[in-house]
Amino acid sequence: MRPPAATFSATFSRQPSPGVGPNRRHPGRSPRGGWPSSIGPVKLAVLASGSGTLLDSILSSGLPISVVGVDRTCRAEEVAANHGVKCLKIERTDFSPSFDRAAYDALWIEALAPFEIDLIVMAGYGTILSEVMHAAYPHRILNTHPALLPSFKGWHGVRDALEYGVKVTGCTVHIATLGVDEGPILAQEAVPVLDDDDEASLHERIKEVERRLYVDTIRRVIDNPQLLTGRGAGGES
Repeated sequence: MRPPAATFSATFSRQPSPGVGPNRRHPGRSPRGGWPSSIGPVKLAVLASGSGTLLDSILSSGLPISVVGVDRTCRAEEVAANHGVKCLKIERTDFSPSFDRAAYDALWIEALAPFEIDLIVMAGYGTILSEVMHAAYPHRILNTHPALLPSFKGWHGVRDALEYGVKVTGCTVHIATLGVDEGPILAQEAVPVLDDDDEASLHERIKEVERRLYVDTIRRVIDNPQLLTGRGAGGES
């Protein structure tokens, strides 16, 4: 039996800790010069919010995941514990339009600092990242989206594709940027839309592809960090 994962928990405060903010960048070199932790293995963090199915695929793959972070109570915590991976929780309780993303992300930067993370992987993470996080991990945050970007951006990509009537959709792995679902594309794979598909059935088939494509793309990025410096990393379409 695996030991339970150690858990760090904090409640969101509007005031970030001293010295943490948009002017404090994560130490180390950018991907253009190699990974910041140039000595030793690459270190990854996964941010998640939901059921943890994508997280489970990532943790089962043997990728070098140092820590999982969640922004709310969710099954992803249990998934991390089952794999014996440390889980940090900084609970977000404010979902109003006035939510201070920068202050919240500053708490994450502080919590992740001891792990010396090279690459952040989002796996169904429900909080849009602020400029503070992107400044701390420049071009080192990955995301996946259940549509063939640049089409059908946003939270309802599967539903929007169905309503538009496309015959082919799919999933995209991309570098996260301040613009939601607008970052450089690293990989894509098509999924046909069947005549009897509803949102749930189509999304499930996309997830099956996504779990494999995301893991494969993360591995390629680990081996070739220069992929994070521009477009055209390739992939299936």
